[in-house]
Amino acid sequence: MPDLTYADRPAAGEHGPADVETVCAAAQAAFDPYRSTDAQTRAAFLEAIGEEIVALGEALIDAACRESGLPRGRIEGERGRTVGQLKLFAGVLRSGDWMALRIDPALPDRAPLPRPDLRLRMVPLGPVAVFGASNFPLAFSTAGGDTAAALAAGCTVVVKQHPAHPDTGAMVAQAIRAAAARCGMPEGVFGELSGPGNDLGAALVRDPRIAAVGFTGSRGGGLALMKLAAERPVPIPVYAEMSSINPVILCPQALRARGAALGTAFVGSLTMGAGQFCTNPGLVVAIDGEGLDAFVAAAAAALPEVGAQAMLTPGIHAAYEAGTAALDAHAEVDLVAKGKVGEGVAQGRAAFFATTAQAFLADEALGHEVFGASSLLVRCRDEDELVAVLAAAEGQLTATLQMDAGDTPLAARLVPLLERKAGRILANGWPTGVEVAHAMVHGGPFPATSDGRSTSVGSLAIDRFLRPVSYQNLPAELLPDVLRDDAQGGAPVLIDGVRQ
Repeated sequence: MPDLTYADRPAAGEHGPADVETVCAAAQAAFDPYRSTDAQTRAAFLEAIGEEIVALGEALIDAACRESGLPRGRIEGERGRTVGQLKLFAGVLRSGDWMALRIDPALPDRAPLPRPDLRLRMVPLGPVAVFGASNFPLAFSTAGGDTAAALAAGCTVVVKQHPAHPDTGAMVAQAIRAAAARCGMPEGVFGELSGPGNDLGAALVRDPRIAAVGFTGSRGGGLALMKLAAERPVPIPVYAEMSSINPVILCPQALRARGAALGTAFVGSLTMGAGQFCTNPGLVVAIDGEGLDAFVAAAAAALPEVGAQAMLTPGIHAAYEAGTAALDAHAEVDLVAKGKVGEGVAQGRAAFFATTAQAFLADEALGHEVFGASSLLVRCRDEDELVAVLAAAEGQLTATLQMDAGDTPLAARLVPLLERKAGRILANGWPTGVEVAHAMVHGGPFPATSDGRSTSVGSLAIDRFLRPVSYQNLPAELLPDVLRDDAQGGAPVLIDGVRQ
């Protein structure tokens, strides 16, 4: 392949199959040199990316606001989160925990059989394809969590830019290239592809040099990528975050004590950002009673005061309109309230519906996501019916318990069920908002994600792009530096199962 420089590597625009070949070949050529860099070097690279993103200044904020329709404060916060994620993984690299070092020394005199010398570490998978998300033009896109985790793991990255924000993606890509050049990274450590339609992304996933995929988007999109990856001669993992309605359980004592306040707060969470969050509260489950009536009355009063908001793309808006229209037309669903009618293009009008537990259990479509500010209340007759509704729900990113002290017995009954259904369980909060932290899980059983054992947010996200290798009886000169007896740097290691 030709020797490309950062300046003449394909940039944002209309890319095709030849560009997939070029960028993936560059990513493969860079993989071994990049994975051989030490943790400190990669940590400095991640921090440099953050610095270059900040250096883009107001131009980046303006572009992201223009292309997404999101407010300035939201984009500024998202920029801070993007930089924070990069810093988080720089810290992960310096800690050394991610390598999961283990040494079981040889026991030549053990009877009846000797034990060989065994040493283990995690190694990067290879070039990773990352698909930018429509609803997070910075934090889940070009330099977002998937890219940060993959680069931290020692993988090279090829980003498929989302067509909804091409200028934003191109600017961030340039920041990554500038950081790579500044830190002396190998050519091809980062590449990008841009263009509408699905053919480009399909070609990227099919490319034999791609070793894993990170995706945030619709269930249909994630399933399509999973199918492509599984049909390859060498299948690869797809870490897709796809669909979640994030049930909120309103426990009886909490409803009796503060039903109206919960109704008002629910509307705030539901309509935040036009409901275009993967953790939006799309399902509310509660037992009938006066407290629930107060909740519904407060929500019904608050929602008509909420103005329509611009949705990310006309396509997303059209899908939202179709989803809410289907709920509105459903024989077993009642409309509780809608927000104000909007003026202009792709204005999403919030909607709140209600149904019975029997109807929800009879029609699995009522448990499917409507991406946007739409939610469905399921009224239950008793605790057993509430449990049945939650048991029938699909896998979720989050599940929330609104509870008071008197609700602890019910909550204790529900937590084991919710552990099977969701990646994050909240008490007395709202699911919108994901903290970037070591203990965060942003994942869950299918269809919330394609692999419920993983997370796309938090320091554990690096594990998706690593695999274990064990070295048996290798001479010291052939061992990785970190597994030698004279290893320097103090990375944590388990020796005979004891942490050192």
